[in-house]
Amino acid sequence: MPLIHVCPLAQLEAVVATTGASHLVSLLSANTPVTPPRMIPADRRLSISVSDIAEPIKGHILPQEEHVAPIIAFVRAWPRERPLVIHCWAGISRSTAAAFVSVCALAPHREEIEIAQALRAASPSATPNPRIVAVADALLGRSGRMIGAVQRIGRGAEASCGEPFQLKID
Repeated sequence: MPLIHVCPLAQLEAVVATTGASHLVSLLSANTPVTPPRMIPADRRLSISVSDIAEPIKGHILPQEEHVAPIIAFVRAWPRERPLVIHCWAGISRSTAAAFVSVCALAPHREEIEIAQALRAASPSATPNPRIVAVADALLGRSGRMIGAVQRIGRGAEASCGEPFQLKID
């Protein structure tokens, strides 16, 4: 069963190469320079320009439905024959939120707290962006359970950059 791999931008090329990923989700601030891995064709990449914030800040892009809905649609269309990589700048907040959202979308039978605890076990520094989680919770009809699960695992360990990790879907 293919996995979801999460990493920071600095380790993107290596993670894609070692996992043999077929699909990629990038969550970066607008105008962040990035060269996507050539191993993944453009039609298998999703780039979301969004800031790592939970409340509006002038000059930044607050995660909204228009940013989160495409992630859900993209992962649902992913054929799961090979791994999916999700990354952000540090691999701590936006990408961990997107990974959590992805597993919730792909495994509606799994309890949110179980997924959040698996996320914490896989990444001690994971601190999922609460705004991305809240928007996804509404889109997926999870009635606040995704929000509660992420609040329950709390803030991750302090780190300037997360270590690559993987999450199982089922």
